[in-house]
Amino acid sequence: MSTINVRKLDDNVVRRLKRRAAGNNRSLEGEARHILEVAAQDDPAARRASFRALAARLRRETEGTPQTPAEDLIREDRDSGHRGIR
Repeated sequence: MSTINVRKLDDNVVRRLKRRAAGNNRSLEGEARHILEVAAQDDPAARRASFRALAARLRRETEGTPQTPAEDLIREDRDSGHRGIR
């Protein structure tokens, strides 16, 4: 495993990270490691693959369940006079 050092980090950032770490039951180092791991995974190809896997799982789980086409739901919503979020 490798080690990195981050110098000249603003004190306010460190305080916020410590609060975030405490809220996630992690040490400051553990929280920083988690943030970096998540950021390093932010690869568009990996996100697409993850989405496709999730979509396939949901299709399997809902197979045989009647589905209402989206356009029918949208039309029903519009016909009810709903104006959306403003």
